[in-house]
Amino acid sequence: MTTANFKSGDPLIRKLCLLNEEDLTSLFNEISNTTSPTILGFLNQHGYNIAQQHPYMPRYLDQIKYLLRDGIGVKMACKANGLDPKANLNGTDLIPQLVSHLSEHAPRDCQFFTMGTREPWVTEGSRNLYDGKPFHAIDGFQKNDVYLDFFREHYQPGKLAVIVLAMGMPRQEELAAFLKRELDVPCIMICGGAIIDFCANRFERAPVVFRKFGLEWLYRLLMEPRRLFKRYAIGIPVFMYYVLRNSSTNDMGGMGKESMANRER
Repeated sequence: MTTANFKSGDPLIRKLCLLNEEDLTSLFNEISNTTSPTILGFLNQHGYNIAQQHPYMPRYLDQIKYLLRDGIGVKMACKANGLDPKANLNGTDLIPQLVSHLSEHAPRDCQFFTMGTREPWVTEGSRNLYDGKPFHAIDGFQKNDVYLDFFREHYQPGKLAVIVLAMGMPRQEELAAFLKRELDVPCIMICGGAIIDFCANRFERAPVVFRKFGLEWLYRLLMEPRRLFKRYAIGIPVFMYYVLRNSSTNDMGGMGKESMANRER
């Protein structure tokens, strides 16, 4: 697993865990042996923009141990910072692989939780993602304490809790940071965005050719232009500005040596 050094450049891009496809088994095995609350997340162009605009998003991202590259925009940001971007690892493809690996290879039994989206998709999507295994699910419109109480009510001590957060950014990262602070059990929290909606077939995946070239965002924009126009048509030029600005500075509200030290804990 590759993380950049502390030379000049964008500290958020330096925080990325850049992997090739052949590195995934090692990553999954490492996660399987988690003994404390741990967060896995994904950084795409939209998330990068939020990190520049939301006052607490850098703090939430700082708590993510495994921050993976998602999309062609962050690939370009890696190159602008002199990094090999390696493989594109989007959550819609990777999360089902991770869940399957944990089910089959984790040294302790897994217990699955979903927090996010709404019915009927939360139940249907969870059923598909966990391949019929038992799970506990709650919608994505509650306060943090409600999710904490829900988890404590259902968690079986000694098991590896796999918590999929499907709320979108920055809400899921906020909740992940909160649960990491409050829990003291082996668990992996996965910031999954629309993963449950995709698993429930609420949304259609982009054709393979779009995914192959990291252009799933373009397909989504074509399918939902009104909802996603601001995110992409306006957001992409803004993203390019932020990348150019941050590639020559080390200051981004707490991202830097401290965040890298947290990742190694």
